Amino acid sequence: MREPLIETVGLTKYFQTPKGQLHAVEDVNLCIYRGETLGVVGESGCGKTTLGRTIMRLVDASSGQILLNGNNITKLKGKEKNRIYNDMQMVFQDPYSSLNPRMTVGNIIEDPIRTMGHKVNKKEMADKVLEVMEIVGLPARYYNTYPHELDGGRRQRVGIARTLVLNPQFIVCDEPVSALDVSIQAQILNLLMDLQETKQLSYMFITHNLSVVRHISSHIMVMYMGQVVEYGEKEKIFANPCHPYTKALLAAVPQPDLNMINRKRELLHGEVTSPINPVKGCRFAARCPFATKRCNETDIPLVGIEDGHVCACMLFQS
Repeated sequence: MREPLIETVGLTKYFQTPKGQLHAVEDVNLCIYRGETLGVVGESGCGKTTLGRTIMRLVDASSGQILLNGNNITKLKGKEKNRIYNDMQMVFQDPYSSLNPRMTVGNIIEDPIRTMGHKVNKKEMADKVLEVMEIVGLPARYYNTYPHELDGGRRQRVGIARTLVLNPQFIVCDEPVSALDVSIQAQILNLLMDLQETKQLSYMFITHNLSVVRHISSHIMVMYMGQVVEYGEKEKIFANPCHPYTKALLAAVPQPDLNMINRKRELLHGEVTSPINPVKGCRFAARCPFATKRCNETDIPLVGIEDGHVCACMLFQS
């Protein structure tokens, strides 16, 4: 039986605001196995990035557990916490703001090695950096350049090289292509997929672009207002979307097919509910065309639709 590389159990993150408690991530349970990609999708503000940062321990969870190779890393502090970054790294959304403008490409890529205290001499360090640069498609001539001298695609390659230099097992990709031109997006996606195949990496790929998710993911998790509303294998989610929110997201994906120009679209109406001190019930109910009184009476758990496919909707509750 395979053991998950990354697992969360009831992972929750709240933020205190002047108006009350903001429920950014609530009771998320997920498993990511070696060599697999979990695509996390949803509108801006649904909690995708907070989930990724909480798993990475960049922010502390309010409750729940984060397991790395079966070990609970939720409460680790100091040096014990720092050691997990040998196995976990993150690629950020904006390739420019995530790079230190005062450091050269070579210094940026070698920085994790120095930060983690690995004992390597100057030549070994340079060789390792050049090796990683070659892997991500950065010519050696960029070793002494600065981020402002590079275009967006090359900056993101620097960010990816920085994550790879410690040979991690798991990488959180927080919308790594959303700030890039379409042609460059394809190059970066193909690079990530090639790296996954050669190094057996596991990804959490955070995005709002379902076309990208379909290309790179093995499993998909749909989030709305901090909660998971649907989860399953990629093929099952696209072939049989169950939650009304998932259907609306899929309907918004452009189709390059003139025969589908008159296809029916799922339009959402109504106001987005506040994530601050939310009341019981489905948080999507105010925008859902199938909402009934029952949807506002109690929180709706995830239930199985088919093997490996779950959905949190009153339409599927017994």
